[in-house]
Amino acid sequence: MKTKRENSSQLRNIDYYAFMIKGLMSFILLLVVINPLQAAKYKTVIIDPGHGGKDQGARWGGVNEKDLNMKVAKKLEALLKAKHVPVVMTRRSDVYLTLGQRAAVANRYKNAIFVSIHFNAHRITSVQGVETFYASAAGKKIASKIQSRIAKYTKTRNRGIKNGMGYAVLNQTICPAVLVECGFISNSYERSRCNQGWYQALAAKGIYEGIFPSL
Repeated sequence: MKTKRENSSQLRNIDYYAFMIKGLMSFILLLVVINPLQAAKYKTVIIDPGHGGKDQGARWGGVNEKDLNMKVAKKLEALLKAKHVPVVMTRRSDVYLTLGQRAAVANRYKNAIFVSIHFNAHRITSVQGVETFYASAAGKKIASKIQSRIAKYTKTRNRGIKNGMGYAVLNQTICPAVLVECGFISNSYERSRCNQGWYQALAAKGIYEGIFPSL
């Protein structure tokens, strides 16, 4: 027959192991909650560096839009991969893709979000700022979050979000999609900023946090 002291010791051991198991379960739950793949609604991010190849996009002051698009896209990819978020790039080099081909890439994935990256231009060279386009209700919510953050980080004019139903890469995608115009390279001041790595990094950060605002 066990003594009271033995029984008491055994109960303390049981309590200790129960406490440890509870703590371990809480830690596992925390990992699941903060893991972006578990917490986020969108499991794959499709990054579309606009233009490419024979389609250089806007060109002002020796700066090609297609090149800036790729630089921001790669910086955004790095941020997402650091959080173990699956990323698909519509292009990784200076190649030409049709708008339909870009949308088709996104449509191969479920629970995805499509982000097309661009830089803007206008015949009135004083125009500057960032703006984000959408074509669906889900896209509008994402566009709003991206727009507020990218304008905050780049410290340029916030031109707001706009309906982009006329853009094929938005209206031909099944998943929520946005098109981000990261600045006007037709404006000499803004072009000089857009052409800098630090500005491109801030634009990528704004897009990233707009997709995953809680991470």
